[in-house]
Amino acid sequence: MFTPSQHDVRRFFCEAHAKARAGRPLSALEIVAADWIALHPEYHAVLADVDQALEAVYEVDSGQTNPFLHLSMHLSISEQFSVDQPRGIKQATELLAARRGSLHDAHHEVMECLGEMMWTSQRTGLPPDGERYIEAVRRRAMRD
Repeated sequence: MFTPSQHDVRRFFCEAHAKARAGRPLSALEIVAADWIALHPEYHAVLADVDQALEAVYEVDSGQTNPFLHLSMHLSISEQFSVDQPRGIKQATELLAARRGSLHDAHHEVMECLGEMMWTSQRTGLPPDGERYIEAVRRRAMRD
């Protein structure tokens, strides 16, 4: 299993952003990352300064969004969607995107479900419950 460090993740996003801005070739994963980065201009200044990115601290209590966590979740959901794992996440996300009129908006709601699943798993010590995760996304797709 690939387990990058916090600095590895931050460098990856900064490099993908820099390459995309410079028009340099990108790997397949960097293309996906650059697409999500483009939809988040509020993160561009942080991503443009690698040294700042490596040193930044994002405290939950301060109300700051961690751009690296946010973008990593976009990548995770994109990968889940592409291989439909857990099974049914692709359909549930498509349904949510259709209801919201935006894949990006749907991703943000899926992130909440993913975060809840991971928090529950960590709190209980049980494996992540993929079925419950997908059901949470489906419930959101049925709400207005």
